[in-house]
Amino acid sequence: MTLDEKLAQLVGFWVDQGDEVVAPMAGEMASSSVYADATVHGLGQLTRVYGTRPVDPIERAAWLWNEQRRLVRETRLGIPALVHEECLTGLAAWQAATFPTPLAWGAAFDPGLVERMGTLIGESMRALGVHQGLAPVLDVIRDPRWGRVDECIAEDPYVVGVLGTAYVRGLQSTGVHATLKHFVGYSASQAGRNHAPVHAGPREIADVFLPPFEMAVRDGGARSVMNSYAEIDGMPVAATPAYLTGILRDEWGFDGTVVSDYFSVAFLETMHAVARDRGEAAQLALEAGIDVELPTGDAFGAPLAARVRAGLLDEEIVDRAVQRVLTQKEELGLLDATFDDPPSSIDLDSAAHRAVARRLAEESVVLLSNDGVLPLTSPSRVAVIGPNADSAEALLGCYSFVNHVLAHHPETPMGLDIPTLAASLVDELPDAAVTVVRGCEVEGEDRSGFAEAESAARAADVVIVAVGDRAGLFGRGTVGEGNDVLSLELPGVQRELVERLVATGAPVVLVVLSGRPYAIDWALSGESAVAAAAQAFFPGEEGGRAIAAVLSGTVSPSGRLPVSLPRSAGAQPFTYLHPILGGPNDITSADSTPALPFGHGLTYTSFAREGLRVAREVAAGGAFTATVRVRNTGWRAGTDLVQLYARDVHGSVTRPVAQLLGFVRVELGAGDEATVDFDVPTARLAFTGRDGERIVEPGTVELWVGPSCAERETEAVVEIVGDLHRVTAADERLVRSTVVQRRQADAAAPSDR
Repeated sequence: MTLDEKLAQLVGFWVDQGDEVVAPMAGEMASSSVYADATVHGLGQLTRVYGTRPVDPIERAAWLWNEQRRLVRETRLGIPALVHEECLTGLAAWQAATFPTPLAWGAAFDPGLVERMGTLIGESMRALGVHQGLAPVLDVIRDPRWGRVDECIAEDPYVVGVLGTAYVRGLQSTGVHATLKHFVGYSASQAGRNHAPVHAGPREIADVFLPPFEMAVRDGGARSVMNSYAEIDGMPVAATPAYLTGILRDEWGFDGTVVSDYFSVAFLETMHAVARDRGEAAQLALEAGIDVELPTGDAFGAPLAARVRAGLLDEEIVDRAVQRVLTQKEELGLLDATFDDPPSSIDLDSAAHRAVARRLAEESVVLLSNDGVLPLTSPSRVAVIGPNADSAEALLGCYSFVNHVLAHHPETPMGLDIPTLAASLVDELPDAAVTVVRGCEVEGEDRSGFAEAESAARAADVVIVAVGDRAGLFGRGTVGEGNDVLSLELPGVQRELVERLVATGAPVVLVVLSGRPYAIDWALSGESAVAAAAQAFFPGEEGGRAIAAVLSGTVSPSGRLPVSLPRSAGAQPFTYLHPILGGPNDITSADSTPALPFGHGLTYTSFAREGLRVAREVAAGGAFTATVRVRNTGWRAGTDLVQLYARDVHGSVTRPVAQLLGFVRVELGAGDEATVDFDVPTARLAFTGRDGERIVEPGTVELWVGPSCAERETEAVVEIVGDLHRVTAADERLVRSTVVQRRQADAAAPSDR
């Protein structure tokens, strides 16, 4: 291969953008080359063929097949391009199914269902000739002010790792490569601002931010990783070999490709100022371990070629990346692909897609409070009020095609059936007279609709008020990439609307449709308290129907908070995994206690968790079984999320006051009970010691099971004995394979991971 042919394999090209600019710098970058000239020596990747503007999938597939044939026929080496697309909430293409956002996956705590979703997404992508998906996001939530919280799964790294790995397995089972992002530390940005510096020590990086990626690499076999935009302690990740090579490849054995986040190579020059020009930026990134520049080759193209020819960079570094790229293409079957016939028809939103989207949405709705008004019991008059009540866009995250791309094409129909919450309530309550009033917008100060909303509330038996976010990007919306906030109050005048409705005396059910948790403690208690409150994190195309079914009682709520519900922005960043000094105490007047804790969620029945049992001792490096009995003590069937927590009482470094060791969803009929066994390797309690190595220390560990991290309903103690254990690669695989076995009515049931 010539140098030009090698470098051609290391870049993408964002073809056919038209006038759309869906990301900062996109227009500038895409116009810097002409596509025909850029592919003379071949091409590494095609960027977002389906996901840049609304195109008919079948017509676009025909174009793509022809283009792949051209690359095979007209370039000397005849190597097709790898095609990548966004797929965080489903394939980001016109007419493709839109699933709940990842924060809703976290609320559902159902890895099996997430894996099934990943499989369906991968099947759609593969059918359209797409080979790599830019998902999942494995950033651990630290600060809900950050706009990209709606792309994240949870504030617990174990939950992020389990669900993210499930998604990877599903997607890759179809022959589509998953891309883990954003490696690493991105979500710890200063003050919750996008692209801001990260101030995290090596222990926090190792014990909080790295584990989800390690799980997805070791257990999920992820084939691609995307770098973080962040700088950590002054060192941009895109130019830091310690992360992209030392940890990822040398320690974990990752042998796939590392792709740059969009424009992050150029950012080494323009935003981090650690490179004098694009050529030096390319060299820093390539030497650090980035193999492919996305979305275009503005640094890895001509600037890098000039640097190699000038003798400033050994061509062997280029060869290393080229070998990885060609290996990936071989794995995907591209080197032998014939591109015979493009699809002549395809259903990107089939009944199977809809069924999984509906179930995941139902499982993700979190009932925060309820004075008995829910489930609704045949109301005659229902007022459905609020800016998100009759909006399809309010159900979708920022990386959905509707909010990400169609926002630039208001003349184009959605291409999907997305019933709003209001429309779904009309269908769910056929005997009720449903009045729909907007009341106010998501943003702005306009209160002109308050009077109509109050009038509708006074005339109703029950009021459903839907508030929250409108997802978008870079200032277009209230949450999403680049939409960071200083306050965690509901945007605009939405709080005032809710308070005015409560003041009418009508029973008010608050539904928050959002991409981040808001400080709504005022709605949970006190004079402005609503009768019931439910949180839905952008539940996708079937979200309206799912919420309506939960409110009516057709579906019993089973979601749990994957992130603490904040009391104020001033307490951020916050995580339930804090040490003693991270919680409330008598030597500060600032209380960081959240309004509701991680793991909280109500149901329409009640559960008792009893008799937690565990062996008295376990060797450091070994494993133990924790057994608990769960009973449905209520009047109807329901699903409990059984949560096992631990506290390492004393450590050589400070330890969190609570840590989730395992979880499983258990469905029980009224009066039924189940026995749950958690098989827990002590490596689940490993941490980075004083010498920088991950260890399991001997000592006392408190265990408990309860309805959240904050409630100890049944408790036990286990003593870790023996010598200090240094964690090995085998331990890391073991900790990622914690199995939960369920036995109901004394009969063995299938195990869940």
